[in-house]
Amino acid sequence: MASPPLVAQTTYAELLERCASAAFDEAFAEEGAFTAKTIKERRYWYFQTGTGDARTQRYVGVETPELLERIARHKEARDDERERRALVSALVRSFNLPRPLPEIGEIIAALARAGVFRLRGVLVGTIAYQTYSAMLGVKLATAALETGDVDIAQFKNVSVAVEDSTPPVLEILKQVDKTFRAIPHTVDGRRVTSYAAKGGLRVDFLTPNESGETGQPQTLPALRTDAQPLRFLDFLIREPEPAVILHHAGIFVQVPAPARYAVHKLIVSRRRREGLAKRDKDIQQASVLLEVLAEKRPHELKLAWEEAYKRGPTWRKLLIQGLSVASSRARDLTFKTVGLRRSTIAGLDLTFDSPAARYDVSRDIVTFEGTALGSPVACAISREALDDHLGTDGRDQKSRIESVLRNRSRIELMARAKYLAWPVEEPGAVLIKTTDVPKLLKEMSAATSPKPVARSTGKTRPKR
Repeated sequence: MASPPLVAQTTYAELLERCASAAFDEAFAEEGAFTAKTIKERRYWYFQTGTGDARTQRYVGVETPELLERIARHKEARDDERERRALVSALVRSFNLPRPLPEIGEIIAALARAGVFRLRGVLVGTIAYQTYSAMLGVKLATAALETGDVDIAQFKNVSVAVEDSTPPVLEILKQVDKTFRAIPHTVDGRRVTSYAAKGGLRVDFLTPNESGETGQPQTLPALRTDAQPLRFLDFLIREPEPAVILHHAGIFVQVPAPARYAVHKLIVSRRRREGLAKRDKDIQQASVLLEVLAEKRPHELKLAWEEAYKRGPTWRKLLIQGLSVASSRARDLTFKTVGLRRSTIAGLDLTFDSPAARYDVSRDIVTFEGTALGSPVACAISREALDDHLGTDGRDQKSRIESVLRNRSRIELMARAKYLAWPVEEPGAVLIKTTDVPKLLKEMSAATSPKPVARSTGKTRPKR
């Protein structure tokens, strides 16, 4: 029988396909025809209605096999709203997957109907994070899901290139809540990047920063609003993924790829002031996703990390600083996935406070505990290593424990050396195997040996 996560993901996949088709049919419900344009060797599709001066074209999307299939069956599509509502209900009730607050759901639904996501707007922030539960088949921590904000991002060049637009944002939002108002920008009061309603609801529009960090708003013509430019945002919203917001019959949206979201959260968490709740939420969300991605999508995590890591010293510094405060399991799994050593984090050390030693019969190892960045580390040395290198061959379990205690200092040094400088084998743990001992002793000896001093030849340079 399929496990609940697999059933949930299968149900979600069906809902995603149905919502994508429904959003497509709703956007192009009137009589018209699809037509393609080739721009810089890529084909883009538009929906054309009317003739002559009354002719209009609306942006459909970049040509993909999925888009061509939807165009082909456009006239045959049927309304399946009831089935979609049933799928949403199953995901929420049977699998306890997260759904937004009703008022948040209504706002996103209105933006979707207006064409925000069809025109390549990307839903970012905690509402996007909520969609990863169904997408990845995991249960996310409740505390990291709470929000009263809706954040929409779009590349400025995309906003110009699509040659289509939504109604004005304030007009869309007032259809949901008449108390919505435009908030003048703090740098330029004539511009608006944020909208707020009574009760604390807020909608913000963002765009990647393309120049110096002046904070000057940028215009997004496709969305009929201005947007706040942010550094690092271009990394987050590049190559977004389709997703469904679990509200009513499901809302088809675009969200950042989960791996980009996790890596981005590590970076921006270090840009927030100490003590801010958002900073803690950033790290919590990043930690959860890093653990899941290392198991379910390691290749995507590795690619996203490498792209960010190669963007320069500032990016690398923020990445490592963010990872240093992530959960110890997330940190180790990320290091294992991307191929870095724990010593990459400045100040990370493995320390010991005279830990007790115990024999684990099931694994034939002697265990003891260390600490790294405030988290416990399960340390161990194998029976073979003790027998081969510490003379316990033929001895009983008690004798092997006593041998570990007698040689505590040397064994702890070996555990520390392997934990910090060797590839990560297991999160939150280090095991000294018999084949490790000669290499570790050699490395430790080389590290502590005095450097050779250059001998004088007795010759002096002639004076000039």
